[in-house]
Amino acid sequence: MERESMQFDVVIVGGGPSGLSAAIRLKQLGLASGREISVCVLEKASEIGAHILSGAVIEPRSLTELFPNWAELGAPLHTPAGKDRFLYLTKKRALRLPTPPQMHNKGNFIASLGNLCRWLAEQAEALEVEVYPGFAASEVLYDDQGVVKGVATGDMGMLEDGTEGPNFERGMELHAKQTIFAEGARGSLTKTLFERFNLRSESDPQVFGLGIKELWEVEPAKHKKGQITHTTGWPLDTKTYGGSWMYHFDDNLVSIGFVVGLNYRNPYLSPFEEMQRFKTHPAISSVFDGGKRIAYGARAISAGGFQSIPKLTFPGGMLVGDTAGFLNLPKIKGTHTAMKSGMTAAEAIFDSLEDSQSIANEVTGYRQRLEETWLWDELKKVRNIKPSFHWGLFPAMAYSAIDTYIFRGRAPWTFAHKADHEGLLPAERCKPLDYPKPDGKLTFDKLSSVFLSNTNHEEGQPCHLTLKDASVALDTNYKIFDGPEARYCPAGVYEYVEEGSGPRLQINSQNCVHCKTCDIKDPTQNINWITPEGGGGPNYPNM
Repeated sequence: MERESMQFDVVIVGGGPSGLSAAIRLKQLGLASGREISVCVLEKASEIGAHILSGAVIEPRSLTELFPNWAELGAPLHTPAGKDRFLYLTKKRALRLPTPPQMHNKGNFIASLGNLCRWLAEQAEALEVEVYPGFAASEVLYDDQGVVKGVATGDMGMLEDGTEGPNFERGMELHAKQTIFAEGARGSLTKTLFERFNLRSESDPQVFGLGIKELWEVEPAKHKKGQITHTTGWPLDTKTYGGSWMYHFDDNLVSIGFVVGLNYRNPYLSPFEEMQRFKTHPAISSVFDGGKRIAYGARAISAGGFQSIPKLTFPGGMLVGDTAGFLNLPKIKGTHTAMKSGMTAAEAIFDSLEDSQSIANEVTGYRQRLEETWLWDELKKVRNIKPSFHWGLFPAMAYSAIDTYIFRGRAPWTFAHKADHEGLLPAERCKPLDYPKPDGKLTFDKLSSVFLSNTNHEEGQPCHLTLKDASVALDTNYKIFDGPEARYCPAGVYEYVEEGSGPRLQINSQNCVHCKTCDIKDPTQNINWITPEGGGGPNYPNM
C-alpha cells in the first residue's frame, strides 16, 4: 500500500523548544516579508510537552529574542530564581561551596519546560504552523540524488510479528524543501543521518548524562519558593560524574533530580538507585517529610558540548537543539541554547529562499550564522570543564576553577571525549553495589515510578527496542558485564529471567519512558531504539 503525502516548505521533527522556536521564527520572518511559508511540526508524544523533561531553570534570553513581550502573552514563567546553593555531600554532611559563576541564576526562572513547550505550540499554531502530536517520524526519505526530501510517519496497527493487523493504517509522507531534525538527545533518525552523511568525521563522540527527575508537593512550611540547590559528591564515588538539583517553584512544588554521566565504569551501578539513595541524605530528606511524590521521569541529555557538535547541515536538512548537542553542561541549562539554534536555523533557511520559493539543497550558512551568535562563544568558553572530570571529581573541580577564573575559557587546548559505551569494565573487575530497599515514602522502586510517568504503549505492536544480534545479550552483556541493562535502565524494561535452560533477556517495552539510555550505554551498541507507534511513551504532567 502506497503512502499518501503532504508537501511543505519546512518539516520539523520534534516539538521541543528548538523545533517550536524554529517554526515560530520562520513564520515571523514570513509575515514580516509578506511571504507565505508552510511549516509542519511532528511530535511523537500524545501531546506537545508530554515527552519533555528538564529541571528546569530557564534562562529567558532566547525567549525574549523570540517574543519580547512574552510576559504579556502569558508564558508560564512564574517563579523568579532566588538564592543559589551549591553543596558538596559526604554520606552525612553537606559542605557549602562557592557557586560557580556559570551556575548563578539571577534573572532566570524555575518552570516546567513541558508547560513552556505547550505554550510555544499555542504561539506556533496562532501563526498557522501545522502542529501534529501523536505522529512519530520513523523514516528519513531521500530523492534520487540522495537529498533528504522529508520524513515518513510510522505505520499504525502493526502486529507484534511485523504483519499488518485488522486496524492497519499506512504512515504518511511529509515532503519538504528543508527538514529540521529536533529530536532531542540521541535522536533515532539523527543517528542514521550521522552515518549516511558522515556528520561526525570532524567532531568528538557525543557523550551523555542520564537525568532522573521527581516532582513533589511538599508541606507549605518546607517550601522556599525560588530556592535553587545543586549538589555534587555522595552518593557517587569521586571517579563517577554526576550531581543533583532541587528547585522550589509554584505552589509548594519541588523539582528534584539526579544526573549520572553515562561514561561510568562499574556495571553494577544503577542511576535510578543512586537517585533514590541521594534523597536519604539529611540535607535533602527533611524537605520531603510529609510530602507527596506526584510525577517521575527520566531522559538522557547531550553533554559533550562544543567539541562534540557535529556537521550541522546536509543536503535537504539540518540539526538543531539537543539532537545536535547544544547543552551548556557547566551552566546546567540547554533550553536557551536549543531555542537559539532553532531560531538561527530558521533565519538561515529563510535567507536561502529564492523568489521561486525553492531552497538550496544544503543551507551551509546555518553554521556560519551560529558561529556569529552568543551561543557559539558561550559553549566554546566552557568546552574543557566536562572532559576534565575524566580525572576524577577533585582534580576536575581544581581545573575548572583555573579554567574559569584564570584562563576565562580561553585556554589554548581542547580536551577530547570518549564514547560512553566504551567505559564499562567487566563485572569481575568491579564490586557489586548494595542498594537499600525502598520505603515507599521517600524512596521507591522502578515500577511504581513508571506508573507515575503515565507511560503507555499500544499492546501487540512490534517491539521498538531492537537487538542487532540476539545472542550478544547472553554471550557478552550477561557473561562479561553481568547484565548491566537491568540496572542502567530507569524503567525496568530489561530483566534477565531464569528458565530451565538458563537466563533469558526479557524486554518489557511497555515500560519504556523513551530516555534512550539503552541505546547509548549498551557496551556493544547492540540495542537500537526506534520509534514505537505515535502517541506511545510517557505522558508527563508539569515536568
